[in-house]
Amino acid sequence: MRTTVTLDRDVERILRETAMRTHKPFKKVLNETLRAGIEQAAGIGEAEPFVLRSRPMGLRAGYDPSGFNQLADDLEAEAFLETTRKLMVRSL
Repeated sequence: MRTTVTLDRDVERILRETAMRTHKPFKKVLNETLRAGIEQAAGIGEAEPFVLRSRPMGLRAGYDPSGFNQLADDLEAEAFLETTRKLMVRSL
């Protein structure tokens, strides 16, 4: 269907920039943008909620996965201290 629409200058600029950036025709960008806006306003075509599926980590009983960050911090601190010690010895 052919129709005449008067666009605000900023809207036209955004649509033309999008068309150039995506290498799509202006008409297609305009239709996709209108369709997305109408669907969002009407609540049509909402995306399905993101579902995170859990799976077993394969950890042995007695290991606390929340303690792994602390372990990583401790190892990083030890490595830093060792590097600092080596630099101090070299500078003497």
